[in-house]
Amino acid sequence: MAKIDQQEMAAHKRREGRLVLFILVFLFPLLAVAIVGGYGFFIWIMQMIFGPPGPPA
Repeated sequence: MAKIDQQEMAAHKRREGRLVLFILVFLFPLLAVAIVGGYGFFIWIMQMIFGPPGPPA
């Protein structure tokens, strides 16, 4: 019985390691690009509506 528990623990650690690798290599960079791109798109739309920042001409 203890051997099965150890095998399950080893399999769980492998899955957890793959999940951490996926999060660090794929998910965080994609989220960073999406957040920065979304913010840039928001600023672009706001400038189309309200005009560019700066003193009035």
